[in-house]
Amino acid sequence: MTNPVVAIMMGSSSDAVVMAKAAEVLRDFGVAAETKVLSAHRTPKETACYAEELAGRGFKVVICGAGMSAALAGVVAAHTSLPVIGVPLEASLGGIDALLSTVQMPPGVPVAAVAVGPAGAKNAAYLALRILALENKGLVKRLEEFRETQRKKILEAE
Repeated sequence: MTNPVVAIMMGSSSDAVVMAKAAEVLRDFGVAAETKVLSAHRTPKETACYAEELAGRGFKVVICGAGMSAALAGVVAAHTSLPVIGVPLEASLGGIDALLSTVQMPPGVPVAAVAVGPAGAKNAAYLALRILALENKGLVKRLEEFRETQRKKILEAE
C-alpha cells in the first residue's frame, strides 16, 4: 500500500464507528489514510506534536472528528498548515454543540466543516479527495466517474 496522505483523527475510540465512514470512502478511491485517536483536551501535547509532524511525513489533508466541545480540528489547524476538515460528532445536543465549535474558528485558523455524524464523515473524505485531485489527474477521473454513477442511480430510480 502507498504511504498515507490523509490523516483521520478522532478524539476518542468511541468515534471510530463514524470516522470509519471517511476511511471507507478514501479506501474506495485508492487513497491511503492513517487513523489516530488523540484528544485536544486529554492528550494536548501528543495532539500538537502529531499535527506538527504531518506535513513532513507527506500528508496532504487532515480529517478530524470530535463531539461535545469539538476542539480537535481547531487545535490541529493551529499546529499545521495542511487543510483541516472538521467532522462534528453527536455527543450531546444532537451534535449542534460540536457543529458550532467546529465552524466558529478565529480568523487565520481555518477549519472546513461538514455535516454532523456519518454523512459528515463521508463528505469529509469526498472533500479531501477533491483537494487531493488538484494535483492528481487520475483522482479527478475517478471522482467524475463517481459523480456519473450517482447521477445514473437517481435517474434510474424515477
